[in-house]
Amino acid sequence: MGADASPFHATTGEMSLSGIRVLDLSRILAGPSATQLLGDLGADVVKVEKPGEGDDTRRWGPPYVTDPEGQVSAESAYYLCANRNKRSIGIDLSMAEGVEMVLSLLEHADVLVENHKVGGLARYGLGYEQLQARFPRLVYCSITGFGQTGPYAYRAGYDFLIQGMGGVMSLTGDPEGAPMKVGVGIADLMTGMYAAVGILAALRHRDRTGQGQQIDISLLDTQIAWLANAGTNFLMSRELQPRLGNGHPNIVPYQVFDTADLPMILAVGNDAQFNRFCECAGLEDLADDPRFGRNSARVAHRAQLCERIERRLSERSRADWLAALEAAGVPCGPVNTLAQVFDDPHVKARGAEVAMRHPAAGGGTVSLLANPLKLSATPVRYRQPPPMQDEHRQEVLADWLGRCPTQTEVPLQEQMPCRP
Repeated sequence: MGADASPFHATTGEMSLSGIRVLDLSRILAGPSATQLLGDLGADVVKVEKPGEGDDTRRWGPPYVTDPEGQVSAESAYYLCANRNKRSIGIDLSMAEGVEMVLSLLEHADVLVENHKVGGLARYGLGYEQLQARFPRLVYCSITGFGQTGPYAYRAGYDFLIQGMGGVMSLTGDPEGAPMKVGVGIADLMTGMYAAVGILAALRHRDRTGQGQQIDISLLDTQIAWLANAGTNFLMSRELQPRLGNGHPNIVPYQVFDTADLPMILAVGNDAQFNRFCECAGLEDLADDPRFGRNSARVAHRAQLCERIERRLSERSRADWLAALEAAGVPCGPVNTLAQVFDDPHVKARGAEVAMRHPAAGGGTVSLLANPLKLSATPVRYRQPPPMQDEHRQEVLADWLGRCPTQTEVPLQEQMPCRP
């Protein structure tokens, strides 16, 4: 299962996950971001979509892909963000022939990824317990809002709800303002990343033992896990952390400050950096003040210190301060808009934006966010743009099931293998 070569692999060269086949029954963001990561690393990912509907995010716009003449397509930027390096096939799981098609594809799959509600796939005979005996080597990754167990298991989960329930919104926002969610679906994305790591670990175990397993990963579990230092601070003290805006609960000064024109970030991480900042800013008296000389004291006297720093930084432009502080070895930086991010020379040098030709662009390209992994021997390759719905039906059935392209519209039970 999964070891047989396919044209999809043969034409791309060896990659980290070449030879791994992933059947992706997920949609929205958490599951698709996980499978996109696997696809970026070389896995053959087949995205299963409900005919006529497809992934919900295809319609989450604007913006949508436009062709060179300005004609707007039905492919949204949201959908594009998590679906490259995949092929799409339409399969209706509510139909017996659709279930049979999935079972036939699973004969050749290493991994199944799904984000149906708990028990959702079991209705079609596609639950893990139902498949385990038939496909003992299969890695079965289930992504849900709340996990396979517990009192909330059957609830639907959405990133916004999880950010609230998981505590990050209580930490985010202005101290005097309302709780605030993070500006991207970070609970979904982090769940997708943990899912990809879990899948790789399960594949490693499968390769050693021959046994697959189920991965039960939830948005809420993930959200709580990446509370990191804030969560551990609470567990150690049992004290609630107030919202600090752009401040840091354990480090001072480590926040946004206004300058004479534009805001900047000052990120002093230790006492030596603080001493260098004070010397550069002409605030040497602060370094000698016992209230501010050590980080723990600065945390205790946050308001008094930051008021002094704010007054001093407001006397010069951001560009002046950045040049002076960088020369002094003090961590600092601008607060960039997205336009400034993608225009930054370092960002350009690192290749953060990639262009891929896309059918909906009428021969033109769509711009996507690059994968940040830089592997020296098996680099990420951008082989396949985010697919159109059901774009690869004939190709996938011929490739995975050995069905001739002329046979792929024939009912599955009547199809014949291709002859060499």
